[in-house]
Order: sequence, then C-alpha cells, then structure tokens
Amino acid sequence: MTLNLNDAPNVAHVLTSALPYIQRYQGKTIVVKYGGNAMTEQRLKASFARDIVLMKLVGIHPIIVHGGGPQIGDMLKRIGKESKFVDGMRVTDAETMDVVEMILGGLVNKEIVNLINHSGGRAVGLTGKDGPLIIARQLGTGAGAPKHELGFVGEVSGINRSVLDFFAGGAFIPVIAPIGVGHDGASFNINADLVAGKIASVMQAEKLMLLTNTAGVLGEDGQLLNSIDAATTRRLIDNGTISGGMLPKVQTALDAVDAGVRRAHIVDGRVDHAVLLELFTDEGVGTLIE
Repeated sequence: MTLNLNDAPNVAHVLTSALPYIQRYQGKTIVVKYGGNAMTEQRLKASFARDIVLMKLVGIHPIIVHGGGPQIGDMLKRIGKESKFVDGMRVTDAETMDVVEMILGGLVNKEIVNLINHSGGRAVGLTGKDGPLIIARQLGTGAGAPKHELGFVGEVSGINRSVLDFFAGGAFIPVIAPIGVGHDGASFNINADLVAGKIASVMQAEKLMLLTNTAGVLGEDGQLLNSIDAATTRRLIDNGTISGGMLPKVQTALDAVDAGVRRAHIVDGRVDHAVLLELFTDEGVGTLIE
C-alpha cells in the first residue's frame, strides 16, 4: 500500500514525537496489569498485543499481569456454582480454586500468550507457582476476621525476582496469572492489581500501568485528573472522592510509587492502543500518579 503524500507529514510527526519516549524507556521495565474491556473485546485485544510487541522491539521490557474475573464467573455459572463475594473479593473454596487455576493459568493466560506471539512477539505464560514466582499467604477480611471466610484467597508475601530477570531481561515477554503458592504448596487466588504492584516494586519498574474500564481517576468536580501527586491522591481517598472499585487500584499505585516505582498510571483500557498512547504521548489516556 502506498502512503498518501497528504498524510505523510502527520505520520512522520507521530513517529518522531515518539522517539524521545523510546529513548527514555529503552532498557527499562514496565509492568502492565491487563484487564477490563481490553481483555474481552477482540479489537482491543489485538491492539494490546501489538502495543506489547512494539514495546519489546524498541528495547523496553514489558511484564504482563492479567486478571480474568468475568471468565471465572462464567465458568462457575456453567458448572452450576454460585459466585460469592466478601468486600469485593471472590470467596474461593477448593472447587472454585480449581476453576481459578484452570481459567487463569490455562485458558486466559494461553490466549494472551498466543495473541502476543501471533503479533510477532515471544511471550511465555507463567503462574505464580512456576519458579516459584509468587509466594503467598492466606488473606483475612480485616482485624479479627477468620481467614477461612475467603478460603483460598491470598496476598503476596514474596516475589522471586530471578524468574522475572531470566525472562524479561532477554527476548521473552512474561505473561503472569495471579496465582500464588503457599509454603505448604497450597494455591491462592490473588488480586491481579496487587500482584502487578508487587512485581513493579520488586523490579523497581519505571512504570506501573493498570488498565481499567474507566477514563481514570476523577476529581471532586467529576472531571478526569490527568496527573496527581501522592499527597493529593491521599486527600481524595480521605474525603471519599476516590472510592469503590477505583480505591484498590489507586492504593496499589500509591504503594508502588512509595516503594520506588517512578510512575504509576490508571489507564483507560477501552481506548485502542491505550498502552502506547500512555507511554509515548504527553497527554496519555488516563491518570498519572507520581
């Protein structure tokens, strides 16, 4: 296909505008939590895969952590098992944990790996049990709450960085399902945002990007905040402006920044090529927390 000469200046401008960002992030690690619409709409899945492959080709080291809550819910419904939640977390008994491992570690993980490989990348699918990569412990539901209430829901107690260094530092793109393993060998279902934040902290990543189904963090006037600092973020949490499903994402971003990650982004995953737009443009498609 021949380039329309009328479009050539715009194409050249886009390419040259990306150059400073490519130079800045070359050799850096960027952790991307992949979820929401970007995981379910075919058009967005394809654009996400191409974004990740391009990042790797220009010398950036992406690490992908994915969710899969809707897919787990669909499978539980198909086998006639009701999904139960406590404080937004899925109650995970032994039977549910088997489904979680099958869907996250198998179906969803391998689909993402295949999408990236089909776009020209070299992705490798992992769960936290490989290596082992993610050491977990059982999570309670608050002070004095019985840990068995949530079943096999976990939190990260350790990340084996050597596993990530082996893959991400070379030609491969790690794609990680958020399943952890306890010291006794038990499997745990862990929130993907939390896993992405912990991995970003351990790797001292340049960026943590959390894809969501919203435009980003909204201010007290209901308008999108393109950039906020940690102090402002905490104030918005304290006054209730940041609440509900956005709260754990923002808290994950804050924890990562506090732990040494340079920048954290809440990214609108409903936008085509959201990852590249956030990475290689001044405006971005979400909220920057630094």
